[in-house]
Amino acid sequence: MVDTSPAGFERGTDGPKVIVVGLDGSQSSWRAAAYAAGLARRQNALLAVVYVQPVLPASAAFGAPVADTTGEVAEELVAQMREATERLRGVFEVRWEFHTHIGDPFSGMVSVADRLKADAVVVGASEQAGHRIVGSVAIRLVKAGRWPVTVVP
Repeated sequence: MVDTSPAGFERGTDGPKVIVVGLDGSQSSWRAAAYAAGLARRQNALLAVVYVQPVLPASAAFGAPVADTTGEVAEELVAQMREATERLRGVFEVRWEFHTHIGDPFSGMVSVADRLKADAVVVGASEQAGHRIVGSVAIRLVKAGRWPVTVVP
C-alpha cells in the first residue's frame, strides 16, 4: 500500500528554497551576504537578508533615540543592497528580501529562519575578540543544530 498523504515540510529537498544571511554592516557580514547571494543565485533560492536591531540603553546612543539610530542603519543597508542589485542587473540576478528584527542577534536570526523555514543560514565570522570566550552568533547557530550554517571569514 502506497502512502498518498501530503508530506510535511522537509528541509533540503530539491535544493534550498530559502537562504538566510545575517547583515550588520561589518566587512565579514558583507562577505557573508555576497557568498549567500551566490548560493541563492545558483540554487534559484530566495535570499532573506536579516538585520537585527540591537536593544541598547538610551545613554549608549549619546542622546539620539536608539530606535531612530538602528532604523537608519537598516535603511542604509537596504539602500546598499538595492544599489548592488541595480549595478549587477542582467549579470547577476537573485531574488532577495530584507527583514529586520529587534533584540538579540542570535534570537533574531533564529526567529526569521524559523518563520521562513530556511534551508540554510550564512553569517560572517565575528570580528570581536570577546566572542572567542562567550561565543559568537555563528557558534550559537551551529550549536542549535537546526540548519546547515556557513560561517564566512
